Amino acid sequence: MMRAKYLFFYATALTVVLLTACVSTRRETGFVSLFDGRSLGGWTLVGKKGDGYGVKGGVIYCSRGGGGNLLTAGEYADFILRLEFKLEPGSNNGVGIRSPLAGDVSSSGMEIQILDDSAPQYADLRPAQYCGSIYDVVPSRRGALKKAGEWNEEEITCVGRLVKVKLNGKGVVDADLNEITDPNVLAKHPGLLREKGRLGFLGHNDYVEFRNIRIKELPRVARNNVPPAGFKRLFDGVSLAGWKGLVTDPPKRATMSPVELAAAQAKADSLMRQNWRVMEGALVYQGKGFDNLCTAEDHGDFELLLDWKINEGGDSGIYLRGSPQVQIWDPTGGKTNPRHEGSGGLYNNQKNPNGPMKLADHYPGEWNHFDILMIGGKVTVYLNDELVVRDVTLENYWERDKPIYPTGPIELQAHRDPVWFRNIYVRELPRK
Repeated sequence: MMRAKYLFFYATALTVVLLTACVSTRRETGFVSLFDGRSLGGWTLVGKKGDGYGVKGGVIYCSRGGGGNLLTAGEYADFILRLEFKLEPGSNNGVGIRSPLAGDVSSSGMEIQILDDSAPQYADLRPAQYCGSIYDVVPSRRGALKKAGEWNEEEITCVGRLVKVKLNGKGVVDADLNEITDPNVLAKHPGLLREKGRLGFLGHNDYVEFRNIRIKELPRVARNNVPPAGFKRLFDGVSLAGWKGLVTDPPKRATMSPVELAAAQAKADSLMRQNWRVMEGALVYQGKGFDNLCTAEDHGDFELLLDWKINEGGDSGIYLRGSPQVQIWDPTGGKTNPRHEGSGGLYNNQKNPNGPMKLADHYPGEWNHFDILMIGGKVTVYLNDELVVRDVTLENYWERDKPIYPTGPIELQAHRDPVWFRNIYVRELPRK
């Protein structure tokens, strides 16, 4: 009898172990839940409409005739997001990814469409408006969505500029955002450039349910002078190769003979080698004048990534196509200068906006990151993943009566103050 009890005990223990193993598998290694099944703790409701969102029976629901944006408290860069959603006939919603807290998520971040594709009112939508699409940007493959009233499983993977969407186990989107080069799309959707942001649900006055919301964050590889996919390196991290000194301004250069230009360039390059150094993988200016560093090649339409830092009271900038400038400075002003509104603005604009939309600088002595989009005469600037300039015309500082030059060098401004640049990459875009 005692032997039978022991056998029963061991069999029960083995069953528990096996069940635990199964549960661990279902929990998915590395994933954490974003929803506790009981409350909206960890979520923020922005732009509430009607009754907004609620929780019942272990699901988050978007109310009928209401909604708004329900966003996570935390931000995410690279990740795998898994969730389930259930629609009613005609329901419309979306999953926001890499979103800021405010603004139209479908443009300031990205929206993965959630929609009852079979509803009659949606028969004539554009391809990139159906369920699973990166809304208004990348169309999804259709046919994976279940009928209204059934649960759908969705998986969204973001790694750098690569975005994949699976719906009920079928791949419906496999996009490289670097392949989005239409200037109209990029101007309308600057959120495609964001590196991180909040996740959430984007209500459109329709009832939708969500459950089993979990995420696995993926490590982001440090740049360390290795360009992201689709970009080429402008600075090799060890030398001044690919760079030259500044020879006066574009109108004056245009009047020089080849012989005069060659002599002036030799002099400028000599100053460059005296005042610019490569130190610990960064381009560093330590001179006392205004000896800008220029790319040896000209550029037209492009996306430029670079890191920079300054000391207290520092002042610098990035010239686009040889014209000033995306501003860099200490917003506190340092000990002797006036306070500034922050870096990233188009400082020399007179007719068009010249300041940043918000202050996004890190403290002097800390590294900052620019993502600058130059298309036609328009500039969009992200500073530390915050949108500070959106599709603003860059005026021609040298010839105010003319538009910005169609091509020209990228210049790192020397403004007497020490300044550091690293991880400088460019992605050439087809001309508008």
